[in-house]
Amino acid sequence: MSDYTRGMELERQIGQLLSVGFYGTTPTPEIIDLIQNHHVGNIIFFARNIESAHQVHQLTSELQRIARDAGHPYPLLISTDQENGMVRRFGKSATSFPGNMALGAIDSEQETYEITLATGKELKALGVNMNLAPVADVNNNPANPVIGVRSFGEHAPHVSRHLVAAIKGYQEAGVVTNLKHFPGHGDTAVDSHQALPVIPHTLERLEEIELVPFRAGIATGADSIMIAHVYLPALMKEEMLPATISREIITGLLRERLGFNGVITTDCLEMNALADTVGIPRGTVMALQAGADIALISHHYEYQKAGLAAVLEAVQKGELTEAQITTAAERVLQLKASYLSWDDLPGEESVRQIATPEHLDLSKRSFAHSTTLVRNAQQLVPVTGEQAQHPLFLFPETDHATFAADRYPSLEELQTAITEHFPTAEVLAVPSQRDEATEARLQEAIAGSSTLVVVTVNANRYQPQADLVHSLLQQEKPVIGLAVYDPYDLLTFPELETYLVTYEYTLPAFEAALDVLQGKQTAQGKLPVSIPGLHERGHRAE
Repeated sequence: MSDYTRGMELERQIGQLLSVGFYGTTPTPEIIDLIQNHHVGNIIFFARNIESAHQVHQLTSELQRIARDAGHPYPLLISTDQENGMVRRFGKSATSFPGNMALGAIDSEQETYEITLATGKELKALGVNMNLAPVADVNNNPANPVIGVRSFGEHAPHVSRHLVAAIKGYQEAGVVTNLKHFPGHGDTAVDSHQALPVIPHTLERLEEIELVPFRAGIATGADSIMIAHVYLPALMKEEMLPATISREIITGLLRERLGFNGVITTDCLEMNALADTVGIPRGTVMALQAGADIALISHHYEYQKAGLAAVLEAVQKGELTEAQITTAAERVLQLKASYLSWDDLPGEESVRQIATPEHLDLSKRSFAHSTTLVRNAQQLVPVTGEQAQHPLFLFPETDHATFAADRYPSLEELQTAITEHFPTAEVLAVPSQRDEATEARLQEAIAGSSTLVVVTVNANRYQPQADLVHSLLQQEKPVIGLAVYDPYDLLTFPELETYLVTYEYTLPAFEAALDVLQGKQTAQGKLPVSIPGLHERGHRAE
């Protein structure tokens, strides 16, 4: 026992081993109870907790005051998923930066470092001292519904280079890093929010691809690593249980084989991949038994209290030893001691560090650098002359990509951006089920247009979008495909000859694509993934 836990009661140590979320933009009675009476030392924010920069600063300050008054030895670890791109909880309360796949398309380690440094500075200024990022997954499965554009790409060394740059940026900003999702969530076709993905690979295959970025991150000094809810039958004894509660994965693979000595966190235990197997209270105990240090229970107070009670009961029954609790608490407290101090919490003036001119300029430049023109066979881009007279932008109905992603821009926001670039443009939402009147309206708009720009979101997994593109290609009109999520949509309509990719459905990325369509900017990005059978990684239209 070191000085970190010396004299600390068992219940206080257990409280350091949970990270919890809550509903509200001010401290709720539930979160106050968990901090004051159950000694919970770690908080996670979602978009539901965030209204503005000033409000977030007030919220983090109040939570820290509650913890300090309750006798916590170090400030709370306050975390969020600010991966940038499609997973960023702060909305307009912080500067928007490109996500990982867009950074992979830019392929500048310096730019990745600058963006993560800026992101980290803004988080730290608001009192958020831990980012559940960067994503270390290698996205080598085009059908992956949950990682996709959250990855830097499909090539492990490429992912590793950007991962290392990202870690350095966050750490220089004074923000705790959290690599995810170990041992790799990139080659799955199931979203673990909904069910348990199975990864059939051998250890040899994992060493060749999935583990490469994690090894690079560990060598760089990653602070913490998140375990994924995935099942690896070649490495795990128990059948159809997630790696988050597997001693073979957490202790055997990550601790012993990869030599990681930092904090290990679970992914959220309320996700179906775990909640529907062993259940949340039991899963909390099993995660700690397996060697995890922080169990994440993101949403519901009753589950959070049940998890704490289950851990205490497990110690009393001898299923968990006090030594295991102390070892995990030591790691968490040592991490806090490295980054946090009661004398160094951000003051109100720190909010001025949000959306500085330098950060806004970096944002605009980086989105411009990431946009990728994959095909331009008919030289339709830029859209000029007669083709620019009355462009029609079509937005087919889409389903949500993943439960991890934040909301898409509204059609009104997109329409405003379009008309700023193309004042005579028409914008039309296209439902997947169309009655005669809707179909007639669509055909009328097409007939009156000079160019068709069809915006797709996961068309490779959402057939109605692909059907619309195929029907547009039968028209005697120029057609430009604009994929605003991942680049794989082209697999569904390979005959499309003009194809532009943004890697994320965010307003800044969309505006950067409009700059390219207008001819204000030249697309500079290169594909960070291959489009199987069509284009290799690194390709762009010349």
